This record gives sequence, structure tokens and C-alpha cells, in this order.
Amino acid sequence: MNPYETDKFLHEYLLFHYGTAEEVLPYANGPHDALDYAVRCVSECLDTTSLSHESRALDVGCAVGRSTFELARHCGEVIGVDYSQRFIEAARTLAERGAAPYLRADEGALTTPLVARVPEGVAPERVRFETGDAHALREGLGVFDVVLAANLVDRLAQPSRFLAQLPQLVKAGGQLIVTTPCTWLMEYTAQEEWLGGVMVRGKARSTLDGLQSALSPHFALIGTRDFPFLIREHARKYQWSMALATMWRRL
Repeated sequence: MNPYETDKFLHEYLLFHYGTAEEVLPYANGPHDALDYAVRCVSECLDTTSLSHESRALDVGCAVGRSTFELARHCGEVIGVDYSQRFIEAARTLAERGAAPYLRADEGALTTPLVARVPEGVAPERVRFETGDAHALREGLGVFDVVLAANLVDRLAQPSRFLAQLPQLVKAGGQLIVTTPCTWLMEYTAQEEWLGGVMVRGKARSTLDGLQSALSPHFALIGTRDFPFLIREHARKYQWSMALATMWRRL
């Protein structure tokens, strides 16, 4: 079974995307700079100066949709796409009702009921969610001023196939944001498909090298950032990761 269709992952991601600092990390000495990752992928990586209510954005691998909603602060139309039916159902519930209940794992079988809410100041009517395969995005999506792919490429069977679609999706001068913790695993991606973390002709190739090779004919790399994030599994177990955030302009 796809793990992203399970209750465990659904509830973890609702907390990851919508939980408050107190709900996620109630420890004063914890890594608070790693909170609000889905928000920071937009607020700290997006150049908003050229965007307006006429702008369009695409969030590929949107999970339960927080970055999609954040993009709607700056763009008049935002489409969130994810392969997980359950993630998309939760995101649609948020868009339609403004809230979605879920359970936070605390210890063993103990849980706390919480509610994810659409962030204040966001117009949910600007947002649309749909299931889709990042390897073969549906025809008719059109072109976008912004495309975001957060923590997606290292969970795809063929990341290069996804990247090859991007020149047709991002308009000239548009923005592409790709973030990844570079966690290449055989259970998701055969090693010959990894963008980085491998030796190529006797030389180490990083994920950034692989992204530049795939994207540089059509995109200019504007900048990179080290981007921490934190996923809570239960009250005393967390996944702390340092993503690579890359920002690009379509040539």
C-alpha cells in the first residue's frame, strides 16, 4: 500500500502543514527554526514583486495543501496536484469547509484531536486541488508564473521525467522552486534514476549537479538555501531534515 494513503501519514502531514508551534514542538530547546516549512517554501523562496491577481501558480506534490494556500496570497489562480487521493481529499475539505479534523500521535495509542484550518488572509476560491502523477501531468494545465515542487523529486520513480515537463509549464521569466532533502532511496527510485548521490564517470554527482544538468538549458539558477524542516511522529520522536532549496528563472 502507498504509505501516503495511510492514516499515519495523513495525520502527520496535516500536523506538519497546519500545526501551530505549540502543537508540533512544545519544547523550548527544540529546533523552532525548522517549523512552518510549507509556509517558508513560499514566504522565503518566492519573489513576489512580479506577481498579481492575474498570476497562475502550480504546486506539484502539494500533499495536504498548505503551500498551495500560501501561493494564493500572491496569485489569482493556484492548482495543487498530488498523487495521494487521501491528501487531495483533505486539501479539498479544507478549501470547501475551511477546516479538517485530525489526530496527533502523542505516545503509543494516545492521541490528541486537532483541527487544521485554512490560514487567515487566504481566499480559498483561488485554489483548486486535483490528483495527478508528477511523471505525466495532465494536458491542458496551461502555463504558470510559478511552479513549486517541494520535497518531491526524491520520491519519484523517474525524477528526470518530471523535470523534462517544466519548460512547457513555466512561462518565460517565470519562477521555479524545487526543494529536496536529497534522500534517495531504492524503495522509491531505482539508483540509475537518482539525480545525485552517485558517482558518474569517477566523479561524485550531487543532487544540485543533477538539477542543474536537467534544468540549465531552460532555467537560470537564481539561488540556493539550506532549509530545515521538522516532522513530528509522536511527542518524543521527530524527523529533522535539512532540505536544499533551489530557485530558478525560466529563460
